[in-house]
Amino acid sequence: MKHLQQFEALFNHATIGIILCNKDAEIINFNAQAETQFGYKKEELVGKKIEVLLPQKYRGSHVQDRNRFYAHPENKVMGHGRDLHGQKKDGAEFPVEVSLSHYRDEDNIYAIAFVIDITVRKNNEIAVNRHREELQEITRQVTLLNSDLEQKVENRTKMLRETLAELEKSKKEVTEALEKEKELGDLKSGFVTMASHEFRTPLSTILSSAFLLSKYNGPDDEDKREKHINRIKDAVNDMKSILEDFLSLGKLEDGLVKAKTADFSAAEYREELQHTIEGMMQIAKQGQRIAFSHEGESDIRVDISLLKNIIINLCSNAIKFSPANGNIEVRSLNNGPMLTVSVKDNGIGISEEDQQHLFERFFRAKNAVNIQGTGLGLHIISKYAELLNASISLRSELGNGTEFTISIPQNEKDLTG
Repeated sequence: MKHLQQFEALFNHATIGIILCNKDAEIINFNAQAETQFGYKKEELVGKKIEVLLPQKYRGSHVQDRNRFYAHPENKVMGHGRDLHGQKKDGAEFPVEVSLSHYRDEDNIYAIAFVIDITVRKNNEIAVNRHREELQEITRQVTLLNSDLEQKVENRTKMLRETLAELEKSKKEVTEALEKEKELGDLKSGFVTMASHEFRTPLSTILSSAFLLSKYNGPDDEDKREKHINRIKDAVNDMKSILEDFLSLGKLEDGLVKAKTADFSAAEYREELQHTIEGMMQIAKQGQRIAFSHEGESDIRVDISLLKNIIINLCSNAIKFSPANGNIEVRSLNNGPMLTVSVKDNGIGISEEDQQHLFERFFRAKNAVNIQGTGLGLHIISKYAELLNASISLRSELGNGTEFTISIPQNEKDLTG
């Protein structure tokens, strides 16, 4: 008796629908979950054929299917690649997953159907397809953006060639020609800097998130998909911001870029910088690791875009001037009056002599002349720091790495004024 009660409790309180049919495909038992799924009470279905729970268009063919099952019963999952649907009492159809089992009692055979409502799963599949379409559209926009950039570079290169040709023909205007050449050289350096520092990281973020997005296609991966779609959108927006605000170094030096400070909680700030560090890992050398930490739970007031650009530039340099398998540390501390952010590497280091000129435009340290670079990165960092009213300190020794520290006051009023 006790075992019977336990079985009835298991049957009635199961979280999937359970339907019991006799050899004539008549329903003889129907648990509470099945009542919820189909909208019928058990008493309404006992004695009726199982086909009453199927959409009208499938009932005819199902009679043959269940006759074959009773002739050769075996446990199986129904569907095999095709969608199955049930029909509620009110006529509404819904997608289901059905597993069949059976048992014998003397000369009688009984079929047990285990029914799962997969409406949520199907909706998730629709969401996945929608996100995939959004990703394709983002990819198309990035492709168009790259094409536009290539065209601009080609046009600028053509302009450089034409200008140089004119300079050769205008030897009488030597002073003017040399000045023009310098301006064009600055412009070219600006493009190189933009490509090597600003554009590489958001493009890497887009590519890595697009790759990871294709792997998160399960019903429980909605948050992960949304996260990477947002990272792609953020990266595209960052590139758009770069095009608008940092097309050339001249905008910074002419005062056309302003700091736009905002308040961030410690969690928001930590997440923003963590995404930036994760993006930098896409360009890291083999075995290189970038560790990020933040201390302090007070709110932070900063132009997060300018700060991320500083970190991107410093991390890019740390990656470039450090060996494979090396460690790079990004540490942040908010002690109330001051927010400090440091980037430390174990790379080639900088001599004391070169440290005196490090933030000058086009300056390259003597031990870095054979490493690709324009000599503009640290100069740009100094301009960003000025906009943040921040100071920059440096500790470095040849062969023993470098550590840059940015100190940003937190008790200052809005810097945009």
